[in-house]
Amino acid sequence: MVSLVDWFNAQDYEFARQVLQRGIAAIFFIAFLSTANQFRVLLGEHGLLPVAQLLEHKRHLRGPTLFRWRYSDSLLLTVCVTGMVLAASAIAGLPQIGPPWLPMIVFLSLWLLYMSVVNVGQTFYGFGWEMLLLEAGFTVAFLGSNQVPPPTPILLLIAWLVFRLEFGAGLIKLRGDTAWRDLTAMYYHHETQPMPGPLSRQAHLLPKWVHRLEVLGNHFAQLVVPFLLFAPQPVRSAAAAVIILTQLWLVTTGNFAWLNWITIVLAFAAVSDPVAHAVLPFIPLDWGSGAQTPLWWLVIVLAVTLLLVVLSYWPIKNLFSRRQLMNASFNRWQLVNAYGAFGSVTRQRIEIVIEGTLDDDPGDEADWREYEFKGKPGDPRRMPRQWAPYHLRLDWLMWFLPLGSVHQDWFYAFLVRLLEADRATLRMLRKDPFVGERPRWVRVRSYRYRFATRAEKRATGQRWIREEKREVMAPMALREQG
Repeated sequence: MVSLVDWFNAQDYEFARQVLQRGIAAIFFIAFLSTANQFRVLLGEHGLLPVAQLLEHKRHLRGPTLFRWRYSDSLLLTVCVTGMVLAASAIAGLPQIGPPWLPMIVFLSLWLLYMSVVNVGQTFYGFGWEMLLLEAGFTVAFLGSNQVPPPTPILLLIAWLVFRLEFGAGLIKLRGDTAWRDLTAMYYHHETQPMPGPLSRQAHLLPKWVHRLEVLGNHFAQLVVPFLLFAPQPVRSAAAAVIILTQLWLVTTGNFAWLNWITIVLAFAAVSDPVAHAVLPFIPLDWGSGAQTPLWWLVIVLAVTLLLVVLSYWPIKNLFSRRQLMNASFNRWQLVNAYGAFGSVTRQRIEIVIEGTLDDDPGDEADWREYEFKGKPGDPRRMPRQWAPYHLRLDWLMWFLPLGSVHQDWFYAFLVRLLEADRATLRMLRKDPFVGERPRWVRVRSYRYRFATRAEKRATGQRWIREEKREVMAPMALREQG
């Protein structure tokens, strides 16, 4: 009969712990780097949505933050540098050498620091992978160090996180759009996804029967496989492998920030050392980790497990709800959340294009030039770049504009920065057509984009074929100029 202590100690999951701790730390590093490079322009003291204005109405804060009483760009940079240093130490495995409380402190610090950023990040930090990283960081904090065996309850909680992530996404698709039910969703997805990658066009041009298989494969991976994460070995490892392979396909064909990469990392919680060694013989079977768990550490892990199990009531209820929420948090600490993605698929790709001119007369005869973004489609000849897991927040929000309204505070502020030729803002772009000179006017137009067929690509050299739809915003100028 297996004792509680024997069950608690997952001796055969040291490889999983190493991947989880170092992988989540690597994603934290990228998240803080992205924040250091973009936050001040988007949300800083002179940002598009200044945090200082949010702090004037503290009731609008999403949860705890170090910036609750004061924000400054220098304090933000300090938070980011501290986060990157802590993350780098965990990537190198330094805290894991010490007692089990040391990596716990490091990952809880990463969780609190990044939560401070997310909770003042407003619409620029309103993505599901932000709360996913926070929940993953908190849970991984209790995997312990090399001095103790990996704790089974935490590995199961991480498998439960992957279950909610995948199964929730699968349910939201079936409930949200007939295209997922009639197997046509992938006819459109590669072309209309927020930020295509260099291979997205090739994926889009695959035969339709392949796209239907993609949808079937997605339903299998998200609606069936997650249950197998709790089966005996080697079935658990095989389930993890299916999830990892499907996520790698998404990595290859798109740019979803760190959503796919963090899912891959978390799936390793179900991979045992014997299975990993059988697939990759250079992975050792004996890591030399501690064989005994101190009572105080067992108590901490069980207390955290109880907390997360209790908090699981709300996401479980959400899974069975007819009005299932997608990417929702049920507490201020963003733990045990509900996840999901692409509950509906857009059928057409509409891009917002911003143009400027130096001419005094903003008529059609003026010399209008386009601003180019780093990630989102613009020049029809340009091949999309691979950006993930790095997150281009401005480009992502530009994709959402046609789905709602361009009349948003941050977008108006962005147009003003272009008219001012603000250097920090222009560095967020791929190309400033005026090389630092102030335009006299800017205007906003919408275009329908579609991938060029192979024949069109050979004839024109264009990867995209675009058609102008309408003028979204008439020419505008700064008041002191007008």
